[in-house]
Amino acid sequence: PASPPQRSILDPEHPLTLSQLGVVNLPDITVTPSQITVHLTPTIPHCSMSTLIGLCIHTKLTRSVSRRYRVKVGVKEGTHQQWRQVSRQLQDKERVWAAMENGYLRGVVEKCLVEPA
Repeated sequence: PASPPQRSILDPEHPLTLSQLGVVNLPDITVTPSQITVHLTPTIPHCSMSTLIGLCIHTKLTRSVSRRYRVKVGVKEGTHQQWRQVSRQLQDKERVWAAMENGYLRGVVEKCLVEPA
């Protein structure tokens, strides 16, 4: 059986999953008939990897769920010094698309999406 997406996304800096680090928690995931919303909680309030982690979550969900769902990823309010700005970037379709066109970023995201051993 497949594991929930957050359990199969590795942190870009640590050999642990986002679930193990408490970055993605079930109460911060909302599913409606047309949208899946995930609010991530960075491990520290000035985490420089928040945008990259959000991009990993967005990519995993986009690949894993039906196209009928809109995927919306953001930072949980007040958990990061720049939670509004990071959330805005992650919810901008053109920025997400452009980031995934960058070969280096795409490579980092792909490494995070590899199933943990």
